[in-house]
Amino acid sequence: MIEVSIDSIRVHLVSQSRVVVLKELDTDRYLPIWIGPFEADAIAMSLQDIEAARPMTHDLLKNLLAQLGAEAARVEIHDLRDDVFYARIILRFDDRELEIDSRPSDALALAVRVHTPVFVEESVMERAGVTPESEAVDAEAPAAGSKEGGDRLSVFKDFVEGLDMDDLSGGEENKS
Repeated sequence: MIEVSIDSIRVHLVSQSRVVVLKELDTDRYLPIWIGPFEADAIAMSLQDIEAARPMTHDLLKNLLAQLGAEAARVEIHDLRDDVFYARIILRFDDRELEIDSRPSDALALAVRVHTPVFVEESVMERAGVTPESEAVDAEAPAAGSKEGGDRLSVFKDFVEGLDMDDLSGGEENKS
């Protein structure tokens, strides 16, 4: 598993789609994941230390874990199937580790609230990760896991290739 941090949340100006960009801690490799607007806002609010007047869903989960005496040990983005990312939240509870299936966006929104590490499976990073140096080469190759060289990930890769990867190191949460 590769440890990552949330580098930024991006908004595509035309489609208003949100992308959370995860950065591998020890290299300049990035993993962009499409997420919904509500989850993007939940992640950004927590990263910016903005508190809602009433608990949001991810705050509720954090409070619930605390009241039960459970701890979110880590978040793992462990699979990519049919262009869908899969995550799990690893909880410690009563001397046990429990794996809870989750969408990556919800797992990340919880992770930023409880300050738990986030990991990505190496095979997922190899298939969907982006490095600034290899961007030009990757643009000419068929998308990883593609069927006959074209799939929904190719649209995603086109969007990512339009991002200014040099700007990603700034760590700003919302960019357009």
